[in-house]
Amino acid sequence: MNHFNFKSLAFYAIAISSVLLLFKVVTAYGENNLQAPPAINGLYHLTLAENLPLCEKSDALILNLQQSGIYLNASLLPANTNADIDVKYSLTGMMLRNQQLSLSGKVDRSILCNISRLQNNPTNSVTIQMQLVDRGKITGQLTISGISQNLRFTATPQKAQEKSQKLNSH
Repeated sequence: MNHFNFKSLAFYAIAISSVLLLFKVVTAYGENNLQAPPAINGLYHLTLAENLPLCEKSDALILNLQQSGIYLNASLLPANTNADIDVKYSLTGMMLRNQQLSLSGKVDRSILCNISRLQNNPTNSVTIQMQLVDRGKITGQLTISGISQNLRFTATPQKAQEKSQKLNSH
């Protein structure tokens, strides 16, 4: 009653060893070469290097970023409003290599210029090219339809902005 055939045992031993070796190779490759993008969810205080030319008076803006892997959804909000308002137009984009981000979409001019909403308030096409730098800080440029120049900006996380304001007030 020899239930164990040498050829069958050798086949199963080679098959199991091959699967284990393949698993080890794929795991080593993933640990060395695949990395999740950094988490950038949250509110960012957007400081423009110069005023928006299409506005009489431009105010600070808040960039609200939502992330799902490499895909991004964002909205621009006036800094003097609460973050719970419903934003009609959104920006979409993705995180590219070397921690670069790209967003595009439409933004209501009332948000850009901090003016009260009008019924027929025009929208502007907006493209944002950004680069993540240390401590979650973002630098980049904003391109708005109707404006020939690109506007440089720096965005700092809202919590970091609040901490620095508290430290300066003490």
